[in-house]
Amino acid sequence: MGSRKRGGGVVAMAVAMLLAAAAASASQPSSLEGFQPLSKIAVHKATVDLHGSAFVSATPALLGDQGEDTEWVTVKYGWANPSADDWIAVFSPADFISGSCPNPSRYPDEPLLCTAPIKYQFANYSANYVYWGKGSIRFQLINQRYDFSFALFTGGLENPKLVAVSEAISFKNPKAPVYPRLAQGKSYDEMTVTWTSGYDISEAYPFVEWGMVVAGAAAPTRTAAGTLTFNRGSMCGEPARTVGWRDPGFIHTAFLRDLWPNKEYYYKIGHELSDGSIVWGKQYTFRAPPFPGQNSLQRIIVFGDMGKAERDGSNEFANYQPGSLNTTDRLVEDLDNYDIVFHIGDLPYANGYISQWDQFTAQVAPITAKKPYMIASGNHERDWPNTGGFFDVKDSGGECGVPAETMYYYPAENRANFCFLGRTGRYKVDYGMFRFCIADSEHDWREGTEQYKFIEQCLSTVDRKHQPWLIFAAHRVLGYSSNWWYANQGSFEEPEGRESLQRLWQRHRVDVAFFGHVHNYERTCPMYQSQCVSGERRRYSGTMNGTIFVVAGGGGSHLSDYTSAIPKWSVFRDRDFGFVKLTAFNHSSLLFEYKKSSDGKVYDSFTVERDYRDVLSCVHDSCLPTTLAS
Repeated sequence: MGSRKRGGGVVAMAVAMLLAAAAASASQPSSLEGFQPLSKIAVHKATVDLHGSAFVSATPALLGDQGEDTEWVTVKYGWANPSADDWIAVFSPADFISGSCPNPSRYPDEPLLCTAPIKYQFANYSANYVYWGKGSIRFQLINQRYDFSFALFTGGLENPKLVAVSEAISFKNPKAPVYPRLAQGKSYDEMTVTWTSGYDISEAYPFVEWGMVVAGAAAPTRTAAGTLTFNRGSMCGEPARTVGWRDPGFIHTAFLRDLWPNKEYYYKIGHELSDGSIVWGKQYTFRAPPFPGQNSLQRIIVFGDMGKAERDGSNEFANYQPGSLNTTDRLVEDLDNYDIVFHIGDLPYANGYISQWDQFTAQVAPITAKKPYMIASGNHERDWPNTGGFFDVKDSGGECGVPAETMYYYPAENRANFCFLGRTGRYKVDYGMFRFCIADSEHDWREGTEQYKFIEQCLSTVDRKHQPWLIFAAHRVLGYSSNWWYANQGSFEEPEGRESLQRLWQRHRVDVAFFGHVHNYERTCPMYQSQCVSGERRRYSGTMNGTIFVVAGGGGSHLSDYTSAIPKWSVFRDRDFGFVKLTAFNHSSLLFEYKKSSDGKVYDSFTVERDYRDVLSCVHDSCLPTTLAS
């Protein structure tokens, strides 16, 4: 979601408050919504006053003894002066109070703490802590390349005072390769595998061992992986450059090429050490993409704005991304019933706290290890002032796109355009009967720009007789939304959102345009120039006279409100967490379903039945010149 919600205009906010007061049905968001939980900690104000009566201990001391990359740890703590605002923090690396801090000069003295914890929980989460002065909490830890320690603070989050620290605990192999992330490459017969480890290329050589799942298959193939990382200097501002910084480890990507369409493959990530021994990751399988235009069952998942959450209840993420785990769990449960995922922006909402990227990759790993997981650039990944983006806001917390673009592969055509200061998030994907044109709403899309040229090229080069289903997607709403802050602006869109693009969508007969950014679900009628071009709502057939616009931003982050007045073009609205599933049965039949994350049931749907001649048919602003000559 964009900065506009958090403070994009005092006047707009005042108008919104008046409207909300007048509309009894409008729900009021919690004051805790919209803030990265780690940002609530005044790390720079922390003091150290280790107390003789205070203690913290954690068990077990050794994690992942059987190769696990996730473990539960019991933390016991207490001291003589308990209070309701005491809290337990998890730090990694374990030694968090040594060294100098590269913090801004506005701090009068050198801070005693240089980094934020990776998570925290209030001590009174343990029953009767304040009464007895002792308690116990269970934390879930993931393998993040370093050891861990647990600290007891008093004074709340605003004036933290460290009174006790535990002994360090660690995973058996903190450097182990973890959390593989599949993505389709630039062609249908290429799958990329990206993962994270603690091994630099000078210490161990990364590779993927893979092969086709078939009886009597040939010996497996080994494909070398490239290795990337980024450092504090790669960040554009704070907290990413200061208290939010944490070493991201090393990110490896291998390209598995010449895949056979629809065949199942197995793969295993590994690192060959200098002595010839190999550190292996877990083995997984995936199915290769279909040939472009191939007539087979193809199922697509689309959503945005998921965020991350903590299964141990820490970090107060229940207020920040309350639906994140539900969406993740539904997609894991339904893993056998879809083929590829499009997460259209705003991934973990790390907002400059780099440790949260590991947390997110671990959360979605059961999905990304088996299904191509395609991302789009969102404001919480990319936006930072004076860094070449279209929006001069601080929504990324100083990340300016670096973690997202390093930790997740996507087949961008231009990966190093200086004008965009890095990779641009625009690309196309041909998946069987679908063509996806993924735009980057954090860079200028207006007519005359490089991105406009890309969108036009992507939409115009698809062969609709073989790939009839043309999909456009971007993070911000470049189409239509009756979200309350868009309505207050009178635009029902991102400013200048659709003005440059709607003729392209119409001329090239885009079927569905997806957007996130707004944390709810909404579907329009088929539209052009703000008008419904069909009165049908559920069963579309024959010539499609316009594009259906869908906001699918209910992936997990705190929900957004609508305007109280429902526009005529708004067919279905749901202020809840959910995702969209597209099913192409053949070249003529498409099923659209919106499912809630709470139960996985379908709450909105429509079908499209049409032939190739219907795509060719002339509609308003899409007609080609004709001649009277015979």
